[in-house]
Amino acid sequence: MSTSSSGAFLLALLLLIPLVGAVVVAFLRENDKLAKQVALAFSLVEFVVAVISWIAYEPSGARLQQAFSFDWIPTLGVHISFGIDGIALVMIAVIALLVPVVIGAGWTEKLPAERSQGGYLSLILLQQTIAVGVFAATDVFLFYVLFEVMLIPMYFLIGNYGGARRQYAAVKFFLYSFLGGLIMLASAIGAYSLSSEKLGSGTFDWATLVRVVSDAPLSNQVWIFLGFFLAFAVKAPLVPLHTWLPDAAAEAPIGVAVILVGILDKVGTFGFLRYLLPMTPDASRSLAPLVLVMGVAGVLYGAVLATGQRDMKRFIAYVSIAHFGFIALGIFAFSQQSEVGAVSYMVNHSISTGMLILVIGMVIARGGSSLIADYGGLAKITPALAGVFLLAGLASLSLPGTNSFISEFLVLIGSYGREPVFTIIATVGMVLAAVYVLWLYQRVFHGPVRGNALVDVTGGPGTAIAPEVGARRAILDLSGREKLVLAPLMILVIGIGFYPKPVLDVITPTMDATLQSVGISDGGN
Repeated sequence: MSTSSSGAFLLALLLLIPLVGAVVVAFLRENDKLAKQVALAFSLVEFVVAVISWIAYEPSGARLQQAFSFDWIPTLGVHISFGIDGIALVMIAVIALLVPVVIGAGWTEKLPAERSQGGYLSLILLQQTIAVGVFAATDVFLFYVLFEVMLIPMYFLIGNYGGARRQYAAVKFFLYSFLGGLIMLASAIGAYSLSSEKLGSGTFDWATLVRVVSDAPLSNQVWIFLGFFLAFAVKAPLVPLHTWLPDAAAEAPIGVAVILVGILDKVGTFGFLRYLLPMTPDASRSLAPLVLVMGVAGVLYGAVLATGQRDMKRFIAYVSIAHFGFIALGIFAFSQQSEVGAVSYMVNHSISTGMLILVIGMVIARGGSSLIADYGGLAKITPALAGVFLLAGLASLSLPGTNSFISEFLVLIGSYGREPVFTIIATVGMVLAAVYVLWLYQRVFHGPVRGNALVDVTGGPGTAIAPEVGARRAILDLSGREKLVLAPLMILVIGIGFYPKPVLDVITPTMDATLQSVGISDGGN
């Protein structure tokens, strides 16, 4: 085993803590309360280690830090090799934040019959371990393996603990991502073959493949680019490879939906930055118009489709599709500002949309329905819940002073100088998506108290209640636990909104190095 720094111990802990937690919690299937307590304890320890790892990271230091590696399949040049750069670090930090929040938010959640908290939470922690591994892997074959293995816990989380159509949604999610991964494997083998021809022996080492493949002819780069791109575009998801997300998000439990949209989907945009741009710079520049068309189409498509949704969870899924298209625009505009904005958008989308999904889950838990038409005037009953929902919605539409604003501003100002037409079109789509978020808030929380989730128009046997008035159901405002769970996200929404420097300082050096690998070193001019 070899280590590049003493920080390797921190990264090893980030990989092992949730894995050990998953094993321990899996044996607590007969004691739901203890399973929740142990899972939360492991997730909080992981968060503390992630904070220490952030502090130990040196933005001006080496591209890959806290790295370690040892042989796995020596005859094929495959290693168990991990290391983090600025992009991986911020995403691992997001994972470490969201998992304890998800566990806390679901403390009183009722699971399907014959399903235990031990089984559910062990899968959550296992998903966290694999996600950290995906972001930190520096061996391409290892990345592929984790990319595919990552589907397994999510498949069971959706298929075993989701809604009425959970099996359909789980299978669709799995097949889309699995097939995309197989295509990526073909490209990884192609990159391996190029390294074998040039070096005399093949390797899957990321840094070596970046050096070898980036010098290959454009025709070779294009084929390698396409294989990786299809896998990442499915995961991102970009239109027209997005259709699995609305089903998966709608059927997944609320906490799982947060992890799906806030963490797993970011693997796609992360892959663009870690693999496509450095490994295939010529192909990335040549095929950028294709990606930009898909990204802008996603912005418009997501905004328009959101208008026709009756289900709140599907609504947020389509708004997220619009956001991912916007991130793709920032990445493939190839300016420093747009790239930094895209990565910070990945972080801030996870925070604001994760918060919005959690609040929607709290609404659903109170009303027993995810249909928008079943609610109205909820702010009169739950003013605190309405306030948090509004804050999450405003962050989602990038209001100045919230965390997403700086991300959207950087993408716009960076993309406009290089791709003005695409940027203008995307801006129109984002404005529409913002309008629809406010429309959702208005429908659910404003006006008279109405809807089957809030008003009992039957009144029950022997009760004299006018059908047009009905009796309000007993619905409580946010509990102390719910406020505590949401507090870190609210603090970050406002804190990053007014002071984004700590996040941008970590991201910027990595993005400068990425742009140099694409042949752009002057900020995008």
